[in-house]
Amino acid sequence: MDLWVTEKIQKNLKMSYKVKKTLFSEVSKFQKVDVVETEAFGKMLLNDGLVMTTERDEFIYHEMICHVPLLLHPKPKNVLIIGGGDGGTAREVLKYPDVKVTMVEIDEAVVRACKEYIHVTSYELENKRLNLIIDDGVKFLKDTNEVFDVILVDSTDPMGPSTPLFGVEFYKSVYSKLSADGIVISQAENPHYFEEVQKSVLLNLNEAGFSKVSLYNYSNLTYPGGLWSFSYGSKSVSSDSNLHESRLSSEQWKALKYFTPEIARAAFALPAFQKNKVQEFLKL
Repeated sequence: MDLWVTEKIQKNLKMSYKVKKTLFSEVSKFQKVDVVETEAFGKMLLNDGLVMTTERDEFIYHEMICHVPLLLHPKPKNVLIIGGGDGGTAREVLKYPDVKVTMVEIDEAVVRACKEYIHVTSYELENKRLNLIIDDGVKFLKDTNEVFDVILVDSTDPMGPSTPLFGVEFYKSVYSKLSADGIVISQAENPHYFEEVQKSVLLNLNEAGFSKVSLYNYSNLTYPGGLWSFSYGSKSVSSDSNLHESRLSSEQWKALKYFTPEIARAAFALPAFQKNKVQEFLKL
């Protein structure tokens, strides 16, 4: 008998994946964490039944959340990752040798599961340059005295432990802990199925005080709708600023599987329906 895992997106949409076997399953304090081995996508991480990452396409999300802000920022020295328990975002940030990296993940079970089973994303979690903290990212940000140049909010959908990461008070806290040219990037869902989430994130960034607010897109295999977005907020750095391409070596550029300078610039060129909505939301 075939074994499948099914992610319910909305009441009229589900996505199913054929599974070879379950490798890890645990109910933590915060959510149900599963790692399964699929036939088409390799190992897959699910939180509360929602697909977080897979071996086949993880590089798309992780390259796009990281390299856009780290190449746009004039001189990033201190980076904070909130969430990101699979380790993929930290892996990409650690490609910048002069950057201090702090990662705050609320759920130790996610980190443990990925260290054991999804090595392609987690192999840098033991890197001595990474300060990995198991704690509530919202609380950490409120309590810390550090100032960051880039904050990457690598969260799940706005449910369970990630819900506070989509609120205006959180973005006000982010704003207060960013440097004068700081940039914040957040996971911002799909424009077809989660338009209200995108609207909320953009309005919250605007209300928090960010003068440069926009979305940028990427194409992913396992996220519903294929077209997904990150939100971009900065105090002063425009999304059309020049990329500091020399921060990555020629070998690093060749090793990337999705991200290119052309992709970075094109990602901010939104399709008309989405661009019109953004302008409507922000009253541009």
